[in-house]
Amino acid sequence: MRKPASGWHILTSRSASALRPVWLFDLDDTLHDAGAASMPGINTAMTEFVQRELRLTRDEADALRRQYWRRYGATLLGLVRHHGVKAAHFLHDTHRLPGLEARVSGQHHDFAAIARLAGSKIVLTNAPRAYALRVLRALRIEHLFDTVLSIEDMAMFGHLRPKPDARMLRRLCARLRVHPRRCLLVEDTLMHQKAARSIGMRTAWLMRYVRRRVVAPRPAAGCPAYVDHRLGSLRALSRLRKPALRKGPAALFQ
Repeated sequence: MRKPASGWHILTSRSASALRPVWLFDLDDTLHDAGAASMPGINTAMTEFVQRELRLTRDEADALRRQYWRRYGATLLGLVRHHGVKAAHFLHDTHRLPGLEARVSGQHHDFAAIARLAGSKIVLTNAPRAYALRVLRALRIEHLFDTVLSIEDMAMFGHLRPKPDARMLRRLCARLRVHPRRCLLVEDTLMHQKAARSIGMRTAWLMRYVRRRVVAPRPAAGCPAYVDHRLGSLRALSRLRKPALRKGPAALFQ
């Protein structure tokens, strides 16, 4: 069974045809239910890390964690920029998650739909590689993807540039040798989709797990202009066929 490579090098050796679609999949709360499997543990571990390393109270540490996530899209970026935290140290400490594999769950119909998609399929996640591979292996879907791009792969000029950094997304398209409009980003996080849309990528907002956390827009209204498709499940991807220009957002609930 084929396993995906990890890192940018695979994009040079297996560059996509300029005419083939490229499907970019987020990991947490997109390919699996991270709210049940990992996010509570990750958030707790991040707060404890900030509390310990910066000598703050728990409430102060939790507030700072949330502040950096809102400002930079990743808590790690704020810690690196303002406190000199080593990224590898942070990622290792906050993603140990004993017993993770027993809690990971996804939807088999979703995975079958991904398998039927034509084109290149890439996992694009702000999570560390070791964690991403643990999740994909627990779900038994790592063979569905050509490569896994994790936060360690999103460094440019000596600085981390994870989602929603548009520069990293442009670099991805350059390495794939495809125009951004040939790519479709499947995500639960709107700020990431906004960045993708700003460089011309197509966007699909997966709402299966979002609905638990926030009040989601009704199917007929309330969708941000930078979202091309709203999905109730990944099964709906089969109805898109390929990333293509659309006039306004379309809702596909299955």
